[in-house]
Amino acid sequence: MILSLDHIAVSVADLQESIRKFSEDLGLPLEGIEDVVGAKTKTAFLPISGTHIELVHPLNGEGPIAESLAKRGPGLHHLCFRTDDLDGDAERLRTKGWRFTTEAPTSGAHGTRVLFAHPKSTGGVLIELVEYPE
Repeated sequence: MILSLDHIAVSVADLQESIRKFSEDLGLPLEGIEDVVGAKTKTAFLPISGTHIELVHPLNGEGPIAESLAKRGPGLHHLCFRTDDLDGDAERLRTKGWRFTTEAPTSGAHGTRVLFAHPKSTGGVLIELVEYPE
């Protein structure tokens, strides 16, 4: 079942400058930075009122975020919803016509399992589903 909005991801060309803007200018605390090797990102986490902002930057200049930056430039990348049953929710959404960018979930930050819904099946919004380990 979908439980909550987990995070809003913003693709950034300059991670340190973006951290400065969100942290110093907006006053959001920096919770940490993690290399998410499977997603080829370096991600900064900034919590705010029950959710958080993720600043995502290409790890070693490659991967989907690098491609997104090249095509669209920096900006809003995706919305992520937390689920307690990723496999069940994915199957339910598939029956409603949702398509996913991969057949099976992949590894995400903090030991999570993630699955991205293709924007062509969600009205133009890249949506991530995330399930945290128990």
